[in-house]
Amino acid sequence: MAENKTQATGASVEEFIAAVEHPVRHRDGLRLLELMTGITGEKAEMWGPTIVGFGHYHYKYETGREGDAAAVGFSPRKASLSLYGLTYGPEAEELLPRLGKYKTGAGCLYINKLEDVDEAVLAELIRAGYRHVTTVMHSP
Repeated sequence: MAENKTQATGASVEEFIAAVEHPVRHRDGLRLLELMTGITGEKAEMWGPTIVGFGHYHYKYETGREGDAAAVGFSPRKASLSLYGLTYGPEAEELLPRLGKYKTGAGCLYINKLEDVDEAVLAELIRAGYRHVTTVMHSP
């Protein structure tokens, strides 16, 4: 069975964010680092070359494929900020309409910039997503 491509790498989160060229993505990356660290109580770590993750959980699909993934995380990509793990919890359905401007797809939440969303609602999504993934989906 193929190994999960996105794994914790041990690379420097600070160096990764410092290298983000887009000034808004850089600024928002620093804020998300602060916000997610404070909410999760976890130390940030790089997952693959571009995802900053917090905490982790073990997943296993009915197909037998299994692995570890970041509980919540983000990536300051060129097109938008990609946020991971925030749409899995049952609270997301009630919180997302209050968030502001965003798109979803493939289990991700995409926002152009933090100014486009209500940070208090985003914080609740982070908290709820982290709690759901680490308790309901069972962390290792």
